[in-house]
Amino acid sequence: MTGPAGVGIGWRPEIAGFVAELPGLRFVEVVAEALTPAGPLPPGLARLRERDVTVVPHGVRLSLGGAEPVEPERVTHLAGVAERVGAPLVSEHIAFVRAGGLEAGHLLPLPRSRAAVDAVCANVARVQAELPVPIALEPIAALFDWPDDELDEAAFLTEILERTGALLLLDIANVHANARNRGTDPLALLDRLPLERVAYVHVAGGAEHAGFYHDTHTDPVPPAVLDLVGELCARRRPPALLLERDGDYPPATMLRAELDALAAASGFPVVT
Repeated sequence: MTGPAGVGIGWRPEIAGFVAELPGLRFVEVVAEALTPAGPLPPGLARLRERDVTVVPHGVRLSLGGAEPVEPERVTHLAGVAERVGAPLVSEHIAFVRAGGLEAGHLLPLPRSRAAVDAVCANVARVQAELPVPIALEPIAALFDWPDDELDEAAFLTEILERTGALLLLDIANVHANARNRGTDPLALLDRLPLERVAYVHVAGGAEHAGFYHDTHTDPVPPAVLDLVGELCARRRPPALLLERDGDYPPATMLRAELDALAAASGFPVVT
């Protein structure tokens, strides 16, 4: 199977019918934990595979940034799902979701420290040893920075990517959210990231609340994020862009408009 290409969308059961009717669609992303390595795929996803639509499993529970080693059964599950859907790669987050046996239920940011780099790299190596395909790592949106940061975001991410050889899943909505909440320049980050390592890009909506910008995945993609897509593509156009929606799904006409806006901002063919 070829890698992600063009404009795609996150596959969710709630919008499976809409996704199935996109004539130009070439790839989707699916939450890895929502699938099983054995047994039938959800019907909508199975039909996409019959059309040779690329399916990328996206993990949310490995806890690659945890101080403890990743749980082997979770790695085995991700590897099995990748084989089940014939994925060209998988993706996961640079974050932690559990510690000391407690589950946070959220993707939590890491301190940008040397120790955190070591922990992430060790866990990524454990995952890579079992995966049948490459892994792309996604930096998350964070509402706060740890007080003991030793590296800025670009240096932190670049060192992890160089040491692991992993690809980068760049979430341009997260870039916007973090810059907005930290008062930094999102273009300065783009100028320092190894954009040649980008496997694909997430694009999503968000909303302001209590003085913070929240990456909600339930709101429309704002113009500022679309502008960042254009800035990214002017520097180095990624192989693919993916629209993320996780709840409060709008009418099909609005989803089509968002997909068309991604195509216009990036210069990729429309998929609608």
